[in-house]
Amino acid sequence: MSFFVGIDVGGTTSTVAIGNDRREVVRISDQFATRAIEGPTATIEDIAVNLEKELKQLGGSLSDVSSTVIATPGPATLDGVLRPSPNLRHPEWVNCGIREQLQTRLSRDGGPVPVWYLGDGQAAALGEYVVRTKKLAWPSAPPLDPNDHQPDNLESLFFVAVGTGLGGGEVADGKVVRGCEGRAGHAGHLFLPHDAFRYDHDRQLKVGNALSTAESAISLTALTHQLEYRLALPQWKEHPLNFQEGTIKDKARKLREYAAAGDALSIQLFDDQAAALGIAMLVVNYIGDLGLLVIGGGVCDLSAEMRERYARIAEESYKKHALDGFRNLPGFAFSQCGDQASVIGALAEAYETAQASA
Repeated sequence: MSFFVGIDVGGTTSTVAIGNDRREVVRISDQFATRAIEGPTATIEDIAVNLEKELKQLGGSLSDVSSTVIATPGPATLDGVLRPSPNLRHPEWVNCGIREQLQTRLSRDGGPVPVWYLGDGQAAALGEYVVRTKKLAWPSAPPLDPNDHQPDNLESLFFVAVGTGLGGGEVADGKVVRGCEGRAGHAGHLFLPHDAFRYDHDRQLKVGNALSTAESAISLTALTHQLEYRLALPQWKEHPLNFQEGTIKDKARKLREYAAAGDALSIQLFDDQAAALGIAMLVVNYIGDLGLLVIGGGVCDLSAEMRERYARIAEESYKKHALDGFRNLPGFAFSQCGDQASVIGALAEAYETAQASA
């Protein structure tokens, strides 16, 4: 049997997905440490070891792999040469040919193993699309929410992953959009208007080379920046987070549970984030006129009540700022794939690359 492989490399953890020759997902590994701070050699070795282990569980080996796609944080070239990234900080990641290096490592033990590259935001968008349209069979996929605004004939979508940063990716006419140099989808670096930020301090978070970007408002990094300032304000001086041990980032990670319990400061922070996201999605839709706008990443783990509130505020913000012709948005959808969107998308692309190279 031939196997197809998708690999998602994150700044903290990585995952491997394996499919059979009937376009069925047959295995998704547990997350394993990326060891990004040790550089690409350590990461590539861990990928190879974990992939071989998963294939062995299926009765296969690297020699049975027809196509592999690796997805990483960008920006990167079409051929997987990485540019400076805030998520991969070791100096050897800069200008690292991750696709070529992984292909060399996998081919060492199993004969020629072809490897291709896809940005992680692009992979997440593709993963969401193929699962929603059932172009890839995933028996463990959660049931689709019947109220999440997916059109009957879904041909295009934009996916944003609200995580440590803000990633993005687009599918148009059923195909992932990569751009002329592989950089398409970087929604986190769109600029937001002045009124998307509650305080001037919030606008001063520099992401990449710019202030007032979407990622400056919509990310765990943004929440951390905003929380530190707000806890120092007089109205929040008695907030329980001021009396807890840990870094400000540790405290920011607790905001979801505080919001679920009705904490006013946490709710305010997520309300501000949702309103900013509505504006960012509007900018994306002005360009793409898309069939579905999908929210992924950590905000999918908000409580049911907070998710409903988050989506409502994002939609209200979108419509408040939109041209009349764009106000007919039925609503935003939360990701069906969750944390596995990128690895599922990388696997889906492995089937496409195998077909194109046949």
